[in-house]
Amino acid sequence: MTVKIPDQVISCSNFINGAWVKGEGQSHSIVSPYNGKKIGEVFPPTIDQIKIAIKAASAAQVEWGRTPLKERARVLFNFRNILLRDLDKISHLKSSESGKTFEEGKAGLMKGLEVLEFALSLQNMDVGGRMEVSRGVSCEYRRIPLGVVANITPFNFPAMVPMWTIPICLALGNAYIWKPSDKTPLTSIEIANALKEAGLPDGLFTVLHGGAETVDAIIESPEVKAVGFVGSTKIAKLVYTKTTSLGKRALCMGGAKNHIVLLPDANPDLAGVGISDSFTGCAGQRCMAASVLLAVGDVDKHIAKIFDRASSLKLGKDMGAIITRAQRDFLVEAIGRAEKAGAKILLDGRKAKAPEGMEEGNWIGPTILDNIQAGSEAQAVELFGPILSIIRCKDITEAMSIQNSSEYGNACSVFTNSGTLSERVIREAKAGMVGVNVGVPVPREPFSFGGIAASKFGSGDITGEHSLDFWSDVKKVTVKWEKQNDSNWMS
Repeated sequence: MTVKIPDQVISCSNFINGAWVKGEGQSHSIVSPYNGKKIGEVFPPTIDQIKIAIKAASAAQVEWGRTPLKERARVLFNFRNILLRDLDKISHLKSSESGKTFEEGKAGLMKGLEVLEFALSLQNMDVGGRMEVSRGVSCEYRRIPLGVVANITPFNFPAMVPMWTIPICLALGNAYIWKPSDKTPLTSIEIANALKEAGLPDGLFTVLHGGAETVDAIIESPEVKAVGFVGSTKIAKLVYTKTTSLGKRALCMGGAKNHIVLLPDANPDLAGVGISDSFTGCAGQRCMAASVLLAVGDVDKHIAKIFDRASSLKLGKDMGAIITRAQRDFLVEAIGRAEKAGAKILLDGRKAKAPEGMEEGNWIGPTILDNIQAGSEAQAVELFGPILSIIRCKDITEAMSIQNSSEYGNACSVFTNSGTLSERVIREAKAGMVGVNVGVPVPREPFSFGGIAASKFGSGDITGEHSLDFWSDVKKVTVKWEKQNDSNWMS
């Protein structure tokens, strides 16, 4: 389905205490990557407006934290139904501002709904537990909310990444502050309106736009107890350092340079589609994209399959646009630098034609670079575009050495029919997520999402069961009602 780009400029305000409030800060335009036309105007808040918003969130959270989990879940169930009802509408909007295809926009929202369904399941999980630990004495766990929590999300998944945390944080009884990317803020309108319609009490969900000034004000607010972040490693480290220096929790997801190990015994059809779709999906603008192919031995027949799949994609239909013209130009220049350094260009995305009528958009086609050297820019730097760099390796030992030399530790995959070799990659890969014959090894709920090394700052993961201890506290209760005839050290 073709993305429906808004034909009128959308005014994007801040969602504060259940109402849209026009920010008094410096406004800026939102331009669609598809055609270069203005589709939105964003009005960030002032520091005073941010303080008012967070105080309202803190006040609202008190009663929400006392609300039984099953009652909170009813609101989230309504939220789920509204998102499903408006699935196409939201998918078109988020795609038009982020450059995704309609199908990618829809898939991202569906992944977010999967996290929402996990949050709904918390009401039926044993999130506490009680045991008689001694005669007449019982101990139990009670999971309690932190209070006000905040999340800062990136441009590339305007709905999915915030939906990693919104349902879980609200289900656990927190109030939620969301700072969307200043490149893709329009999707927040639909999310906030859906929560309002679902019956979420005013103040529990807040949207604050802007850049570094807004982020700093959120982090520095005394009411905000924990901060989540997804974005580049550089900014993730800054947010983590600033937040933790104030004695607060921080879990910050950074960048990636994911490697795929391709072995000669792999299924060519499985590898061709899986690897191609990994580096071209979302135009390569995702932290799970395959950036480097570690080609072990004679795998030219597999590479031919990757080429065939990637070269068949049509811009605007099968692959979306790059978020900004500056990023598109950076990718063009990076390809040129790789070529000068000796890379063989098997597929040149610089020559791809923009879709008809969208020549002013930010377009570049799939690009495959062969004979890349380990340690070069194409192997080590996160380019964030549809570029696959092939490094020829004599054996799996060399391949794993290159993979583990990366500062990042987000994801690694292997394509093979050998259980022994796949287990070796699983065991040796310095990555938080590993796939076997899967080009994008994103775990499904309740298995949590998260990398290691320079791809993550903080403990735990941002979704799934391992997120619960980050977004809440556990209170331990010990109870005794009667004096017992026997005695032990607990007496």
